[in-house]
Amino acid sequence: MGRSAGSGPAVLPPGVLADAGELLRALAAPVRIAIVLQLREADRCVHELVDELDVAQPLISQHLRVLKTAGVVQGERRGREVVYRLVDDHLAHIVVDAVAHVQEGK
Repeated sequence: MGRSAGSGPAVLPPGVLADAGELLRALAAPVRIAIVLQLREADRCVHELVDELDVAQPLISQHLRVLKTAGVVQGERRGREVVYRLVDDHLAHIVVDAVAHVQEGK
């Protein structure tokens, strides 16, 4: 895509590679993958994720904090609850593709 035949891989600044590595690290836990898949379907608050994933609330909150720090999700306060959503669809595609890849191999 956009590269001519025979050209080498694009050289990226080390900071871009480091940031991409941090992003992938943030997505590298099974519970966080499940959260991203849930948020791909609809925005959710913590108690909905707890119910859907059958994971304790403190653990869901901890994983959401990691995803928020990595810029994967953002929360919006609505009354007493915080509703989480994906920042963009690019990350959901990464997760969906990874899951599909694993499922194809089985």
